[in-house]
Amino acid sequence: MEWFPAMPLEEWEGTKETVHRFTQIVGKVRLAESTRRNHWWNVPFHLTGRGITTRPSGGFGGAPIFTIDFDFVGHTLAVNRLDGRGVTFSLIGHSVASFYRTLFEVLEDLDISARIEAEPFGLTDSTPFAQDAKHADYDPALVNRYWRILSQVNLVLDRFAAGFCGKVSPVHHFWHTFDIAVTRFSGRPAPAQPQADPVTREAYSREVISSGFWFGDEAMPWPAFYSYTAPEPEGLAEEPLRPDQAAWLPQRGSHLAVLRYDDARAHDDPVATVLDFLDSAYQAGARRAHWEQALLVSPPGVTDAQLEDK
Repeated sequence: MEWFPAMPLEEWEGTKETVHRFTQIVGKVRLAESTRRNHWWNVPFHLTGRGITTRPSGGFGGAPIFTIDFDFVGHTLAVNRLDGRGVTFSLIGHSVASFYRTLFEVLEDLDISARIEAEPFGLTDSTPFAQDAKHADYDPALVNRYWRILSQVNLVLDRFAAGFCGKVSPVHHFWHTFDIAVTRFSGRPAPAQPQADPVTREAYSREVISSGFWFGDEAMPWPAFYSYTAPEPEGLAEEPLRPDQAAWLPQRGSHLAVLRYDDARAHDDPVATVLDFLDSAYQAGARRAHWEQALLVSPPGVTDAQLEDK
């Protein structure tokens, strides 16, 4: 198996923009039909053996229990109810507008009622989904590669998470930013942010160090692994990072630790390189923010003292 196949942003930008909007539409259904969790953990996608899933949704107040699953091997979208009813349709050949229309026709046929804000979140083009015929690129081979990279990064982030025994999120694929990440928590509340929007306030109500991967965008037009500490402690960007290609980059008044995907791929052991990068960024943030690091270690995923001694 090839770890981290090449994925230049310019090679699949059109497809990425289309699929990003597909995931936002489905993600907003999940948002509307799931129980709210701390830090919005109910909202992101989780990975499956063939794509990504909303996980079971609905179910309360007489509503049916259902899942929506992207299959990036067969390139279909499946909406399935717990009682066995379901509909599957192809992802190929759809614009954002036709995907949106087809999905909501399927939901209506399955007696699933979901109301969403039917426009993109946080994207430069805010065309309502129902009117977006512009984004219609879908290259099956590139979409499959996107999913394979997600699967590999998911495993790496899961292994990284295993070294921490404090509160830690699942590995999440976020549809609003189209990245995949895992977050560690110090256990302490963060300073209030009354000027921030409600989404941001909930996401960063506790001290965190997040680690993840994104596929690139207009601001940073290349895929990369990243880490950030929030709130950012003084002097964070003065801390060393590994490997030598990693760097702190200014980002909206704070700093991101960044290792470009292609730099990681160039190493003999890219997985070990990424894990070392994430650890160096975590150590930098935890040291500067005075986390109780010795109490939050569980190598390799073990907190049982008797097992640790063996």
